[in-house]
Amino acid sequence: MAHEYSLILDLTIVLVATALGGFLANRLRQPVILGYLVSGFVVGPFGFKLLSHASDIKSLAEIGVAFLLFALGVEFSLAELKRVKKIALQGSFWQIGLTILLVALVTVITGWATSITQGIFLGAVLSLSSTAVVLKTLTERGETNTMHGQIMLAILIAQDLALGVMLAILPALNQPENIFVAISLAVLKILLFTGVAIILSRWIVPRILSMLAATESNELFLLGVIALCLGLSLTTVALGLSIAMGAFVSGLMISEVDYADQTLAKILPLRDTFASLFFASIGMLIDPAILINNLGIILGLVTLVMLGKAAIVFLIVIGFGYSLKTAVLVSFGINQIGEFSFVLALVGLKSGLISQQIYYLLLGTTAITLILTPLWLNAAPQTANYLNQIPWLVKLMQGFSTSQTISLPEKMSGHVVVAGYGRVGQVIVKILQSQKYAVLVIENSEASVQRLRMHKIPYIFGDADSQLVLEKAHIETAKALAIALPDPASTRLLLKYALAIAPKLDIIVRSHTDKEIDLLTQMGAKEVVQPEFEAALELGSHLLKTLGAEDSYIQTVINQIRKGQYLTVRSV
Repeated sequence: MAHEYSLILDLTIVLVATALGGFLANRLRQPVILGYLVSGFVVGPFGFKLLSHASDIKSLAEIGVAFLLFALGVEFSLAELKRVKKIALQGSFWQIGLTILLVALVTVITGWATSITQGIFLGAVLSLSSTAVVLKTLTERGETNTMHGQIMLAILIAQDLALGVMLAILPALNQPENIFVAISLAVLKILLFTGVAIILSRWIVPRILSMLAATESNELFLLGVIALCLGLSLTTVALGLSIAMGAFVSGLMISEVDYADQTLAKILPLRDTFASLFFASIGMLIDPAILINNLGIILGLVTLVMLGKAAIVFLIVIGFGYSLKTAVLVSFGINQIGEFSFVLALVGLKSGLISQQIYYLLLGTTAITLILTPLWLNAAPQTANYLNQIPWLVKLMQGFSTSQTISLPEKMSGHVVVAGYGRVGQVIVKILQSQKYAVLVIENSEASVQRLRMHKIPYIFGDADSQLVLEKAHIETAKALAIALPDPASTRLLLKYALAIAPKLDIIVRSHTDKEIDLLTQMGAKEVVQPEFEAALELGSHLLKTLGAEDSYIQTVINQIRKGQYLTVRSV
C-alpha cells in the first residue's frame, strides 16, 4: 500500500483489533480494557508485527489519556475535590514517600540497585499509579462517584502533579548541588501554571464557550473544546508537568460553567476511541523475550509493587478514618505502576540513573501490573466482604474508622433509615417525606450526597454495611430500615449487622435476583421486594382490571403472591 495510507492502515488494524479484543473480553465476562491490552500485544512489534508505524499510534494514544482526564475533570466538581483534599494531599505524600522508602530498602538490600540513589529513583518510578487504567475501570463499573472511587482519583491526580516535581528533581540526584535549584524551578512552574489556570477558568474560558455556543454549530463547539483540552495539555508538558494534569485542569475549568453537560456529551465518543488506542499501545510494550529471560526478577517486582503498594495504601486509608471495605477497594485499585512511570524511567535512562536492562525490566513489570489491575479491582469487593466477616479484624478496624460526613441531629428516634439513594432509594424517600415521616439516608456517592444536601435531607456519607456507620444512624431507635443498595453482598452484610444491633427492627430489602429472596427472608428481612416481579404484578393487575376483574379480587391475588414471596410466579 502507498506510504501515505500506511498510517491509516495501522490505525484501522489497531481499532479492529481493540474492537475484537474488547468484544471477546466482554463475552468472557472480563473488563474490556483487558481485551484492549491483549489486542495491542497481538498486533504490536512483539506479536504478529502488523504495524509499520507503531510509534505514530503511540503518539495518537496520548490523546486518549488527555481526553480521559479531561472528561474526568468535567465530571469531577471542585466541591468533590475539596471534600477529599486531605487524603489527596497528605495521603498521596505518605503513599509516595513510603513507597520510595520501601523500594529503596528492598532493592539496595537485595543488590538489585547498585546505590541508594538508584534505589530512590526506582522507588519514585514505582510509586506512581495509573490514572488512565483505574479511571477507565471505575467508569465501566459506574464507581467514579463512590467513596472509594473519589479517594482513588484524588490520590491519582495528586500523583500526576507530583510527577512534575519528580521530573525536575530526580535527574539531579547524580548532581546533589543542583537539587535545590531543581526544586525551586519545579515549584515555580507549578505556581505559574496554577495562576494561569485560575485566570483562564474565571475570565476567559467561560466567555469562549459562550461565544462558541452562540454560533449554534456543533462542529465549532467541539473544535473549541478539543483545542482547549489539547492546548492546555501541551502547555503542562512544556512546563515539565504531565499531559494528564493539563487535561484534567482544563476539564475542571468547564465543570463549573453551564456548558459542562454539553461538553461531556461531545467529548465522550472521542475519549472512548482514543482511550482504546492508549491501552492497546501499552500492550505493544510487552516483550515476551524479556519476560521469559527475566521471569523471576519481573515476578518479584510485580509482587513487591502490587502487594507492597496495596499494604501501604491500605494503612493510609485506614489511618484517615475510612472503613475497612473502602481501604481494601482503594488499595486494590491503585497498586499498579502508572503509564507516566514510562516517562520517568526514560528520563532515568538518559540521565544514567538506570541501565538499559533495568529500563526494559521496568517496562515489562509495568505492563503486567496494568494488565492485572482490572482483575484486582474485580476481586476487591469479594475480598472486602470476606474480611468484613472476620470479627477480630472488624473490631480492630473500628478503632481507626470514623464516618466522614454526617448531617443529622445528635439524637434521633422513630425515623426510617434508607440505605442507598439511587433510583429506588430516591422514590422511597419521596414517599416517606410526603407522609411527613422522619428519614435518614446512608449513601457513599458524593453525587447523591449533593442532592441530599440540596434537599436538606439528613444523611450519613459512608458505607451502609459498616457497623460504625450503623451506630451513627441510631439504628436501635429507628422504626424501620429500607435497604436499596446495588451490591448484593453489601445488602446481606448490612442486614446481618442491623439485626445484630436491633433484632426486632422492621427491615425491607430489595432483592437483586430470584435466588436472594429466600436467603434474605431466612436472614430476618421482614419483607423482600424483587423489582422485576413488582413491575410484572403492576402490569398484571392493570390487565386484570381491563378484563373486568373487581378491584378487591385483584388486590387479593396480588397480596397472595407477595405473601408467598413470589413463589407462585417464580417458576414461570
